[in-house]
Amino acid sequence: MTDSNKPERHKKRMERHKEVVDSKIAQATTERGVVVVHTGNGKGKSTAGFGMAARALGHGMQVGIVQFIKGSFSTGEEAFFRRFPEVSYHVMGQGYTWDTQDLEKDIATAAKGWAQAKAFLEDEKVDLVVLDELNIALKYNYIAMQDILDALANRPAMQHVVITGRGARDELIAAADTVSEHKEIKHAFHAGVIAQKGVEL
Repeated sequence: MTDSNKPERHKKRMERHKEVVDSKIAQATTERGVVVVHTGNGKGKSTAGFGMAARALGHGMQVGIVQFIKGSFSTGEEAFFRRFPEVSYHVMGQGYTWDTQDLEKDIATAAKGWAQAKAFLEDEKVDLVVLDELNIALKYNYIAMQDILDALANRPAMQHVVITGRGARDELIAAADTVSEHKEIKHAFHAGVIAQKGVEL
């Protein structure tokens, strides 16, 4: 293939690709709220959830955030999102499970977090609900899986939900509309770098 043919071949490939994409877009006619799950062992699950919250704010939407598990330290996302009256932000965790080492306390804390989350999931004025680290609470059976599934199924029709945390259970994956798995390739922590503001905090 000569260099002179490259632009024309590229143009034809992109034309074919555009036809496929345009066809799929034309077939996507349903408008409703979606459930998005970010799971896996890699970094970026909560970051993705908070990115969706920022995107929703850009569209003038109301956002409800509940942080499970985390809560023993301040984060940049909490400081940022508390600036917005459109955001109702609730830190319900007592810290990571290896820090608390108190099963009964963890279960009670998760129950309080779920009560707030359920209130969001019943409120049609809340456009996006972020349930950060809910997967961890489900992994340890702090909250009944069926309660989550029922609340998701019965939420307002146009409400979007994003759920984060490693170890998402199969039932939740099956119920979700979009699921992304974050895979760790490298992490600075393994090289002895502590959590950094603006990156992990």
